[in-house]
Amino acid sequence: RSSWLLLAPLLTPPVPVITAPPCSLCPEGAHRFQWIRNLVPEFGICSSHVKVLSSPAEFYELLKVQIKAAKQRVVMASLYLGTGLLEQELVYCLEEALEKSLQAKGSPDLRVSILLDYTRGSRGRKNSRTMLIPLLQRFPEQVRVSLFHTPNLRGLLRLLIPERFNETIGLQHIKVYLFDDNVILSGANLSDLYFTNRQDRYVLLRDSPEIADFFTELVDAIGDVSLQLQQDDTVQMTEGMVHPYQGDKVAYCEIANRKVMEVINSARTRQELLHSKTFHSSQPGSSLLSQQGSQTSGSLKPEPDTWIYPLIQMKPFGIQIDEMVTETLLTEAERDARIYLTTGYFNLTQAYMDLILGTRAEYRILLASPEVNGFFGAKGVAGAIPAAYVYIEQQFYSEVCYLQQQERVQLQEYSRAGWTFHAKGLWLYLAGSDLPCLTLIGSPNFGYRSVHRDLEAQVAIVTENKALQQQLHQEQEHLYLRSGVVSTSTFEQPNRYVKLWVKLVTPLIKNFF
Repeated sequence: RSSWLLLAPLLTPPVPVITAPPCSLCPEGAHRFQWIRNLVPEFGICSSHVKVLSSPAEFYELLKVQIKAAKQRVVMASLYLGTGLLEQELVYCLEEALEKSLQAKGSPDLRVSILLDYTRGSRGRKNSRTMLIPLLQRFPEQVRVSLFHTPNLRGLLRLLIPERFNETIGLQHIKVYLFDDNVILSGANLSDLYFTNRQDRYVLLRDSPEIADFFTELVDAIGDVSLQLQQDDTVQMTEGMVHPYQGDKVAYCEIANRKVMEVINSARTRQELLHSKTFHSSQPGSSLLSQQGSQTSGSLKPEPDTWIYPLIQMKPFGIQIDEMVTETLLTEAERDARIYLTTGYFNLTQAYMDLILGTRAEYRILLASPEVNGFFGAKGVAGAIPAAYVYIEQQFYSEVCYLQQQERVQLQEYSRAGWTFHAKGLWLYLAGSDLPCLTLIGSPNFGYRSVHRDLEAQVAIVTENKALQQQLHQEQEHLYLRSGVVSTSTFEQPNRYVKLWVKLVTPLIKNFF
């Protein structure tokens, strides 16, 4: 009980900054989403370079294969690295790849950069740090391990809040795994559950150097403002960098904002230049000889039919791009459009709830039934979190019924024996279409934490290609097929009983989980 009291100084949520959305969507097909490039870089790729994975085992095997094949870089950002045998095997794969690079002629080319959260990665005596120290000791020139510490956990609060509870203040929540020019975007962490029986989403972007460069630079920028793990399990900041919880908070956040926005803006400028060159060279008046020359040299790429937009959300640093884009997509979705939105932790922000209830598109919202919630069966106060999610879900469903929107806004609960559910994102089907032309995939859960507390990243994938649209549609169906539609009777079941104290406490703590 006393643990919740420690959070008292933060129970009053900050007033959210209302940002006007960018311009409305244009009318034509997938190109209606090109307004997103006013905010972030646009990467045009061929749809054949995109592969949608469906299972944790497939994700795990791909990680191992990609690590072993990497020649130049391995960059991995995650909440934490687990401490089991499967995670140890990943570390062995990294060791093997680094050893191979070391034995090659000349100086070793392979660089490994790992970004984790400080509080989650330091939990317990055996933790992410102790798993990675052997790599730092053996390959000090090739390996970097950065531990992000939120600037909001400082002073007396930092001293008083115990382990685990300190993770409620803010986290490094981005999940991106890249190997040379191949990038995996996911909501999954590097832990055995995510490799076996915790359902998530995973997309591989093959041979995409510009996208890999972008995420490498993003992870480097966050790494630069993070604590650096040392060979003796101590941590220290890069020389000259403001400390996240000992230094001036405003100065730290300004530096972090500048570094991240520099990555976004420089990539955007590069992609705009590339786009204008491609556009001019494809005009009828351009030189036939120069086109023939580029064809013989093999440098002429096929026309892109798929566009990738990285969406970053880091409210502690004043960066709200993902929030702006998501709100605009929800606002502008027309009547008869369908949005399939999924989250492992149903705790939407008020803004997202208002948009879903007040706009015209049809919504199918997939969430975890209590038994597949990641906190189900947890010890102590955390064991009541699934009941808190049931209460939040029930309140939202009551609002849907009150507004008589049950046909337009439907809740569905994922259920699968022996599994937990962690998938998040959305699929957008334009009016009259049986296939999605846009998906969001990455780390955000559409909740208060994702918008206000944590560091998040996802991508919008927009495609005109029917085969890729079919892949995305099958991914959506694969998840939704294991669900049941929520009705009034759902909340009358015995396992949906919510204790009075949970109902009373949930409004106070819902911004922390």
